[in-house]
Amino acid sequence: MSSSVENVVIVGSGCAGLTAAIYTARASLSPLVLEGIQPGGQLTTTSEVENYPGFPEGIDGFMLMDNLRKQASRFGARFVSGLVQTADFSTQPRVLKLADGEIHTHALIIATGASPRLAGVPGEKELYGGKGVSTCATCDGAFYRNMDVAIIGGGDSACEEALFLTRFASKVYLVHRRDTLRASKIMAERTTSHPKIQMVWNSVPVEVLGVREGSVSGLKVRNVKTAVESVLAVKGVFLAIGHQPNTGPFAGMLKTDANGYFLPEYGSQARTQVPGVFVAGDCADHLYRQAITAAGMGCQAAIEAERWLAEHGS
Repeated sequence: MSSSVENVVIVGSGCAGLTAAIYTARASLSPLVLEGIQPGGQLTTTSEVENYPGFPEGIDGFMLMDNLRKQASRFGARFVSGLVQTADFSTQPRVLKLADGEIHTHALIIATGASPRLAGVPGEKELYGGKGVSTCATCDGAFYRNMDVAIIGGGDSACEEALFLTRFASKVYLVHRRDTLRASKIMAERTTSHPKIQMVWNSVPVEVLGVREGSVSGLKVRNVKTAVESVLAVKGVFLAIGHQPNTGPFAGMLKTDANGYFLPEYGSQARTQVPGVFVAGDCADHLYRQAITAAGMGCQAAIEAERWLAEHGS
């Protein structure tokens, strides 16, 4: 890595990170963006985004993120691959430590997003990734054409995944621990009324079956009211039960809540307790977690960083 000091480094390349890159690049700050292991973030795995303003017919998630990246590049943003392992905020410039070196920067915007949670049941990890357990219906749904699958969850994401899976699967079991969905009314109605979706109410996963065979052969579930266990004969199990914020590399350096999400300073969605360090997107938002809110937070972080740099002569 270069030994020069950057004006601003943006860690993450999802909606928040790329929006921050557009704004800081247009401010002639020549931002450096660390793309991470999934350039473009989770939205790149979404086949159709219908609720992002400005696209009345919807837009492919990968295309949306690619457009944002091109827009940021046009104004001078630079992109490199790399993962932050740890950081040092005790000095100015701030120091980011990567596997292959260090990056020094006056201002830092952390937009590392969040990762899907796993259910923590036997068989899940063994069969994750190409063996039948997935956290992305858009990525893997087509592999289950004319098969029965199960999805675990009860929010908007679970409903969206379930509806997407109906394009391929013969039947989709939606397993939820309660007797009503947490999803928005319109998504809940679409899901419960779909002829291919069978609701499995008041139930939790117990075990993913098929480890010995090397691929999913079923999902054992338990009814939380009766304690009766049963097996869903499925070939695929999809998880949509929330996310874990990707804040680990900065643990102990910035305030977080009980779930690990960054806690910005009071009165700001972007400023942290460390001067010149800002946060944006799903790593600091456990409530909304939408593309548009992440983009808005990226805009706020960029403006805050620009003003901070101007005030401190960097």
